[in-house]
Amino acid sequence: MDTRSDNTIAGAAAEGDDQGILLDDLAGMIETARDRAAGAVNTELVMLYWSLGERLRVHVLGGQRAHYGTDKVKGIATELTRRYGRGYSWQNLFRMAKFAELYPDPQIFSPLARKLTWTNITEVLTLEPPVKRDFYLTMCARERWTKRTLRAQIAGKLYERTIAARGSTQGVEAEIAMLRRDGTASRSLAFRDPYVLDFLGLPAAHSESDLEQAILDEMQTFLSEIGVGFAFVERQKRIVVDSKDYHLDLLFYHRYLRCLVAVELKTRDLEPGDFGQMTLYLRWLQAHERLPGEEPPIGLILCAGKGPEQTALLGLDDGEIRATRYITEPLRAEMQRRLAASAQELPS
Repeated sequence: MDTRSDNTIAGAAAEGDDQGILLDDLAGMIETARDRAAGAVNTELVMLYWSLGERLRVHVLGGQRAHYGTDKVKGIATELTRRYGRGYSWQNLFRMAKFAELYPDPQIFSPLARKLTWTNITEVLTLEPPVKRDFYLTMCARERWTKRTLRAQIAGKLYERTIAARGSTQGVEAEIAMLRRDGTASRSLAFRDPYVLDFLGLPAAHSESDLEQAILDEMQTFLSEIGVGFAFVERQKRIVVDSKDYHLDLLFYHRYLRCLVAVELKTRDLEPGDFGQMTLYLRWLQAHERLPGEEPPIGLILCAGKGPEQTALLGLDDGEIRATRYITEPLRAEMQRRLAASAQELPS
């Protein structure tokens, strides 16, 4: 055997490996620089639009709220469009003025500017109350939503369902500010009520095993519905207590809360025993599965219905265990059904 030939081949292979590593490193450097450049350009564009809007609002509109049809703004838009092309229509100039009106302090908004496109911002300018608008902007910045995704989240009443799950709006502004400032999410912002699982294609009458299998089959869509930060870990997690086997339906990990999330599926209304069952599972996960640096596990009981008094007495709105409903019909149909039921309850 020619050892020189073997050495040559080995050397060539090693050189090829080194070159591959080098190329990966160079590609990483280029992509990082591109991301930084794109972020810098986006920040400059968003802040430019804020500055233009502020100047228009103060010196053209006299500090008054922007309203369509102002001849002076239309004239400015025509000249700016002639000089600089698209992006300076009179409609967009009014959006800039509205942007500056809603966020008079640029220092508050500038941390989000790098992660938000102008089209993202314009999607929420008409939302009220302000905390709702800030919620969508903050979530959009953190999750890098496209305009299409942002529209879908607004249409799907993400904010309203998040507030319903936490029970009230108390403290939500502070939690959004904390999330915007350092990326720290609260448990109250992690859950929704109800979860809309119409994409599962389940019939009105279905079993827990049907529900579980449908979720597994549509895991990507399910993850986008249950909320940002969830990562699937395991199904039918085996839990052994006093030599007796139990099985947790679904186990997730939440990246931002840094904890395990146990999920139990109930195709019926919530019952008191569900609280005890989930408590047992959480204590076992705490003792056997929690890793150093992780927060204590939390539980989610996904059920067909729940009573407000029982939920309040068991502390299932804001404790380590949450109970939220799921519906398998579109949210619009659910809202229409509730309105019809309320109308029937009114005295004739």
